[in-house]
Amino acid sequence: MHAPRSEPLIEAELLMLAYRSGIFPMADSRDDAEIFWIEPRLRAILPLDKFRLSHSLARTLRRGRFTVTCNQAFERVMDECAAPRPVNDASADGAAANSGSWISHRIQASYVNLHFLGRAHSIEVWNQEGELVGGLYGVGFDRAFCGESMFSRESDTSKVALAWLVAALRRAGVTVLDCQFLTPHLESLGAVEIPQKRYLRMLQAAQGPLAYSASGVAESEALGVDDGEAAGDGEAVAADVLALPDAFLALLEAAAEAGLSSSPGKLIAQDLIHTS
Repeated sequence: MHAPRSEPLIEAELLMLAYRSGIFPMADSRDDAEIFWIEPRLRAILPLDKFRLSHSLARTLRRGRFTVTCNQAFERVMDECAAPRPVNDASADGAAANSGSWISHRIQASYVNLHFLGRAHSIEVWNQEGELVGGLYGVGFDRAFCGESMFSRESDTSKVALAWLVAALRRAGVTVLDCQFLTPHLESLGAVEIPQKRYLRMLQAAQGPLAYSASGVAESEALGVDDGEAAGDGEAVAADVLALPDAFLALLEAAAEAGLSSSPGKLIAQDLIHTS
């Protein structure tokens, strides 16, 4: 008796080339071996200085109800994001609820490989019982992070994951947070929809050198990037951009220095309130 044939991974080099070109893969179902490449006519981004921190989410972060980690359970986060949802259940990330998933087994295996290579990352949210109750994952390169999917098993946990992601990416020097498609959930948190052509200009700027003249004008403006599209207008991005795990660690270290080791969410709330 032969073992089932496994589909070949999508090569990591091909995946990264696609992301750098503004394209990403999807599948028709969990068991579908075929993939198709998506280049949306309209693209959703979340400007890192426009994240909307509601009073209730700020309160949740300050109370430290959840423990948040980075890259501690990447494959489990993908499992949760790919899990079917009841048709009559509202999706945690605002996507249309359905019984299938665009995250096929082949896509998941390919992103697990990308994670092993240090290009794909996850944020995990754990409750006080040590259960994984929320999270997200995506692909990072240069000054860009492409969010893929998120999930929530308890109230606000996908929002908590996104808040930590935004705070970490700001420290990392990232200028583009790609959300792919606009949903009501993402829109409520500050995401906006832009034409793909404009997104590609932003993506190009995020992959090139970013320097500021004495007047504070960024080179990215020459590429057609509008004001507010890059985090921290008027401030030069550090030459050495941090990978998400390093930026996440920097957040924890900053919380420790502020005497907030037991509740780093207070630092996250404070940072986001000052920039939203």
